[in-house]
Amino acid sequence: FADQELREELNLSAVNSINWARIMMQMVYYIAACVELQKRDLNKKQPASFSVPTGNFGNVFAAFAARKMGAPIDKLVIGTNRNDIITRFFESGEMKMGSVEPSISPSMDIQISSNFERYLCELLDRDFDALSSLMEQFKTERHFSVSDAHLKTAQNDFLAYRCDDEKTGLVMRACLEETSVMIDPHTAVGMHAMQTAVKEGHVHGSAVVLACAHPAKFGDAVVSATGQEPQMPDRLGVVMDKTEHVATLPNDETAIREFIHKKLNKA
Repeated sequence: FADQELREELNLSAVNSINWARIMMQMVYYIAACVELQKRDLNKKQPASFSVPTGNFGNVFAAFAARKMGAPIDKLVIGTNRNDIITRFFESGEMKMGSVEPSISPSMDIQISSNFERYLCELLDRDFDALSSLMEQFKTERHFSVSDAHLKTAQNDFLAYRCDDEKTGLVMRACLEETSVMIDPHTAVGMHAMQTAVKEGHVHGSAVVLACAHPAKFGDAVVSATGQEPQMPDRLGVVMDKTEHVATLPNDETAIREFIHKKLNKA
């Protein structure tokens, strides 16, 4: 996608969290949840708080954007796993890249959060020159820091907590035992973050934890934590039984470009 010539030639577009259209779609369910909660009067008209397990910062940025648009959202709580670059930023004001450590919540095993730049843009009052300078420093020096004033604003915008693998497993087991609801490890990270925020007295009114994956997608982690096998949904089971196609390519841009052309021409 960074190859502008190839992108324009083939009309390529990403549908992952770097695409603003995906952020817009995610904003909808935060707004819908707020409307439903107020309709039921479950939070006595108080704004709801949301906890989101995050790596790329896209989903929780959608909540931030919805709140900026006027959605009745109180606290936005971030949950990270052992790869806690986002949590460390909200603690210190420094974004510092480290090594990625494998975890049982692999979708959050990230050191470069692609959507965090969007939040930085808002934090810096859309000072694009300052933003470019920070991102260039991050690229070359693997770290940057914001001012104390910006850190204070960021800490008012978000609460952030980390959850290691051991605690993630404990949350998964406790959720199943106490509610009969089986959750995946990513959801458990978000639940731990919300439980911590509530315990610390930051959250009032309705508390919503986003469940971001089906437990069957991370069956080994669920079995290890709970001793129970998650039931595979039919639609996922059909996919798992299909033939897997894999192409091994050299670490070379030209080879990848030629492979894409070949595949698209066959299609």
